[in-house]
Amino acid sequence: MGKTMARVRRVASLAIAGALAAAMAGCATAPALTTFTLAAPDVTVTAPMRLPGLILVVAPSALEILSTDRVVVREPGGVLTVLPGVRYADTLPAVVQERMIETFENANRLGGVARPGDRVTPDYQLNSSIRTFEIDAGAGEAVVSITVRAVSEATGRIAAARVFTARVPVEVVDARAMAALEAALGEVLLDIVRWAGTGRGATS
Repeated sequence: MGKTMARVRRVASLAIAGALAAAMAGCATAPALTTFTLAAPDVTVTAPMRLPGLILVVAPSALEILSTDRVVVREPGGVLTVLPGVRYADTLPAVVQERMIETFENANRLGGVARPGDRVTPDYQLNSSIRTFEIDAGAGEAVVSITVRAVSEATGRIAAARVFTARVPVEVVDARAMAALEAALGEVLLDIVRWAGTGRGATS
């Protein structure tokens, strides 16, 4: 009985070791993902000041499928998958938050925007929600839709709100489509900055 149990333990140990070796081999041979940062538009914006003072930009909320570093593809029929071989530099909400702040900075509002942790007292908190951020394979386009609400720190009420959407044509659904997704995000971010205003003249 003792010899039988010892043999069973040895077999189990060998099976576990084999499974671990196979898993490690699989990890070693898996192709590396190409990382995309989705650059912020570097454009000067002149627009009337809708939200005067300091704006605090928090990370957007999003559904779980949009809260990772993978790129969502909407297949014909509505099935959601991910674009193989690519990923974002961080989770999508973190990337969008950082690029939104950079767009404000690039658009003549360098001293009027901050992120949580900057130890500042803002005039408005910019809350946003990522509605859509995907490559629509059926429609052949990259789609970005973000809802933004500006909350007054003085009153706690929503001072302004709007949905921003952009669509950019996509020729092929592979890594090359990331350029269209970046362009769609850039359009949305510039529209958000124009909507919030920079205090430098009329809307461009």
